[in-house]
Amino acid sequence: MSEEQEAEVADDEEQAEVEDEANEGLQRGDFVRLDYTARTVEDDDIVDTTDPEVAEEEGLDQEEREFEPRTIVLGEGHIFESVEEDIIGKDIGHSGSTTIPAEEAFGEYDADEVRTVSANKIPEDDRYPGAHVDVDGQHGHVETIIGGRARVDFNHPLAGEDIEYDYEIVGEVDDRVEQAQGLISMYIDADLDMWIETDEVEEETVVEPDEDDEDAEPETETETVEKETLYIESTPQLAMNQQWMFQKQQIAQNVIDQLGLDRVIVQETIDGGGMGPMGGMMGGGMGGADLEEALEDADVDEDEIVEELEEVEGDEE
Repeated sequence: MSEEQEAEVADDEEQAEVEDEANEGLQRGDFVRLDYTARTVEDDDIVDTTDPEVAEEEGLDQEEREFEPRTIVLGEGHIFESVEEDIIGKDIGHSGSTTIPAEEAFGEYDADEVRTVSANKIPEDDRYPGAHVDVDGQHGHVETIIGGRARVDFNHPLAGEDIEYDYEIVGEVDDRVEQAQGLISMYIDADLDMWIETDEVEEETVVEPDEDDEDAEPETETETVEKETLYIESTPQLAMNQQWMFQKQQIAQNVIDQLGLDRVIVQETIDGGGMGPMGGMMGGGMGGADLEEALEDADVDEDEIVEELEEVEGDEE
């Protein structure tokens, strides 16, 4: 073997070793459960956390949200890119810390985004410094109000802030129902009962006619196909959730794409044991037995009524 061939073999072996090392640990597309706390670098202000103890210390509202490890999919933009890059290749149980620069986090501060607007564009109850307002489709906070003019900062409240991100990889999520629950929890905070089944479904397909037969029209035929379905049991909490109402198509499509499902079905179960049968519009509805008793009490012959109805129908004909 020549020196050039030996060098090529050595290069190939080195490249293979690099690829093997790169493929070790967690990779893009893996579902992982992550514990994290994010704070501003400059002032150490809390940005977000999954730790209930940190949430309690910082006075975060624990009634509106459950603080627990979050399920994410690596490579899908569920967390900051710098954090993803730091996690890829690591193993379960790894703890790390990384700094997210302002431009990647919430953007650099832009002085041009602080603008003067007419106070009439702001609801009267929000005309005070610090109020969060929406003006012409943009969200911002009021800095000052003088006369009929308001100074509004449309920068993100954390714009210009570098973020320190401490995390721990708690575990990997292999169960597909847990994966679905994790994906949905990114959008809404709701405890939902869900499961995956494979259903047989009849579908109509269009059969194109033979190209030689110009007069023939497409026909349809029914075939039975299998569809892997995620079932979600609806709850009043889910039905009234505004984010779910406006984004359920997007949420369901994300779950379908990530888990390779065919469809998502949200179903509602109404249990018995509530109010009894309701009457008519005036509250006077009757069952069959009640009607017979009423006719007997009124001393009405049912046969006579039938005969009279038949006579009326005969006259109309």
